[in-house]
Amino acid sequence: MLDASAACQHQVVCLLGSALRGKFDSCTTGRFDAWYIRLAALSGPCLASPGRCALRGNFMSDPYNSYGSSVPPVPEAAPPPAASPGPGQQRDRISRLAVSESWKRKFRLIEKAGGPSLPHLRSLTLWERIVAQVNFLAVLFGPVYYLIKGMWRMAVLYLVVALVAVVLLELAGLGKLVRAVGTGISVAFAMRANIAYYKEVVLGKAVWF
Repeated sequence: MLDASAACQHQVVCLLGSALRGKFDSCTTGRFDAWYIRLAALSGPCLASPGRCALRGNFMSDPYNSYGSSVPPVPEAAPPPAASPGPGQQRDRISRLAVSESWKRKFRLIEKAGGPSLPHLRSLTLWERIVAQVNFLAVLFGPVYYLIKGMWRMAVLYLVVALVAVVLLELAGLGKLVRAVGTGISVAFAMRANIAYYKEVVLGKAVWF
């Protein structure tokens, strides 16, 4: 039996030895290093039972992390998987957008057609295809319309393509075709206006065309 001072010294040395091994809950491991033999000589007798240390007749043990323990460690709980938004949540997100009802209808038609690439376009009626794809205001006002809608990248690309086309036609002596080519460029960009605005507002992507 250890007296009070010897027991206190014994506890301090045991905890020090355990801390150096990375285990605060055990005093012996079955294999002793040279430094641990010296500590054991100072601390007094320790039980050889794994994970336990004798102190005034009491035992200290951690049933989960002691050496030689038969109880498996408690596993950490895995975080729950993130739920992907369903069609109902996507539709509800469109309803909360700060755009007109006309644009919300166009966005829903684009989603009904399968998204910006329109893989299910044939599932729409003829009028729904026109509403989802063609923007008549973009045909009339060209790059000005894109700037008003905040699609400045598309406006810049429109101007660059139109300018290059005019210069090439003039150099080739085909100035008479400038108006026809300009109309074709305007229609081509207008066919992409709704898709580009969908990407900007719904998907949050910056697009050029």
